[in-house]
Amino acid sequence: MTITTSPSPVTAVRAAAPVAAVAHFGSLLAFETDCWDVHVSFKAAAPGKPDFVLLDVRSPELFRQGHVPGAVNLPHAKIVEAMLTEYPEATVFVVYCAGPQCNGADKAALRLARLGRPVKKMIGGMEGWKDEGFSLESDA
Repeated sequence: MTITTSPSPVTAVRAAAPVAAVAHFGSLLAFETDCWDVHVSFKAAAPGKPDFVLLDVRSPELFRQGHVPGAVNLPHAKIVEAMLTEYPEATVFVVYCAGPQCNGADKAALRLARLGRPVKKMIGGMEGWKDEGFSLESDA
């Protein structure tokens, strides 16, 4: 393979120094998880006993039509302390919505963080889940 001397659109802006990349990508992983890791975590956990709560933050109607197995429905606009009383303070919440085009998971994560709750976003949401080939559950 021959490397050209003129910069491409990829290399026109120099890559970050490795120490900066460690800080950046390490930080991302503190805020996000992905569909694969959620799936693997549910498979490895004792039935009904993962070490996090997966929140589908879409409407109840969309949740009934199809959701990630094991998810709890709590629309992002309804996330208030009174809705979280059954969960210990240290409970980690993983939130998702429709997919990358939806900011409902970001809104939910912000609400949870403002309530002092640990939270991560499942990047990809429902679309990412389906793209991985994982099945959905419905209440229909």
